[in-house]
Amino acid sequence: METAGLDIVWKLLSALATGLLIGTERGWHGRKEDEGDRVAGIRTFSLAGLLGGVWAVLIPHTGEWILGLVFVAFTGLIIASYVFEQKTQEEEDIGITTEVGLLLTFSIGAWAALGYQLEALGTAVAVMAILSMKPVLHGWLQKLEVTVIYAGIKLLIISVILLPLLPDKGYGPWDTLNPYWIWWMVVLISGLSFMGYVLVKYAGEDKGTLLTSVIGGLASSTAVTISLAQFAKQQVLGSTRKFIAGVLVASAIMLVRVVIEVSVVNKAILDLLWIPLLTMFVLTIGCVIWLWLNAKESNEKENPDLKLGNPLQLPTALKFGALLAVILVLATALQEWFGDRGVYMLSVLSGLMDVDAITLSLSKMAKSDITGSVATLGIVMAVISNTIVKAGLFIFWAGWKKSMDLLWMILVISLGGVVSAWLFV
Repeated sequence: METAGLDIVWKLLSALATGLLIGTERGWHGRKEDEGDRVAGIRTFSLAGLLGGVWAVLIPHTGEWILGLVFVAFTGLIIASYVFEQKTQEEEDIGITTEVGLLLTFSIGAWAALGYQLEALGTAVAVMAILSMKPVLHGWLQKLEVTVIYAGIKLLIISVILLPLLPDKGYGPWDTLNPYWIWWMVVLISGLSFMGYVLVKYAGEDKGTLLTSVIGGLASSTAVTISLAQFAKQQVLGSTRKFIAGVLVASAIMLVRVVIEVSVVNKAILDLLWIPLLTMFVLTIGCVIWLWLNAKESNEKENPDLKLGNPLQLPTALKFGALLAVILVLATALQEWFGDRGVYMLSVLSGLMDVDAITLSLSKMAKSDITGSVATLGIVMAVISNTIVKAGLFIFWAGWKKSMDLLWMILVISLGGVVSAWLFV
């Protein structure tokens, strides 16, 4: 009996705690209002959580239906309060955030009392965070462009509706082309790129070279390289090291993208791939630190303007899907005709254009067609090939004299990747 009593106390305390958490935020939010002007504060929210907990505890004695009935009655009370508030404050735009919060608090309190204390408390913390982030969320919404929203909606509709309808089996030469898998990879890459695009557009502007490079690398490390090279061209000789550091940071983020892609497609080969990628990442960060510590100050504003296209445009998605399909067929064909050497040759050539497609293709092939070692070496070769291309782009735009530091660092990083792959794969 004593244990049962303690269990009930624990459940009710958990329900009360959820109300206290959410009520703390609501009370702080309305701290400047007069006592009678607030719909609900910390006391009301605490009682709402406890109310849900009490009726959840009484379910064994009353039946489950009572909890629904009380919820309906509580909803009616909140509606009546809202209607009365509207009549007394006709000139103001009254939202229903607090009212919805009360209903959610009642529900979370009942959830806690039903034995899901950790889940309920976690949800209460999430609700508290959402309620407190009103200025931030509204600021983001005001910055969103209509074209970005429409592009995202179009791709989401096509993905959600089309993806389940696509056949999940192979077609074409060697049954290489799987429509479902290809489109799922398009959604994955578009999502990663869009994340970087939004961060650059709404969080990374005028934030400095390194931060811009970090978040820009998620969207397109090539675009970061070209933008920084054009900016470096305007600087005097000797003051471009911070821009070279930015190029290397974007390349390091590319390595993180590769890890994410491999983890989604074929996590098993990460056992082989992590050593060369980590080696290249550490060498890259080491070079960035050296460049930053030895950089000369520039008289120009160091906030390059990245020219990134919206990655959620349907033509962009279709182009990547077509490229991925071509790479899949070529990789299988070259492996059939020339063995592992054909895969390595394609890796180098593909890396000149894009790392994502060859990474996804080799990760998929490592499940059945090639060994994990071949896939790992191919991915490393593609990464190195793409990194060298970025160095070439920087040299083309900024000039040889301003790119000497980048040249020897790219060679060191590439050599580190080759040696680590040769020794451990």
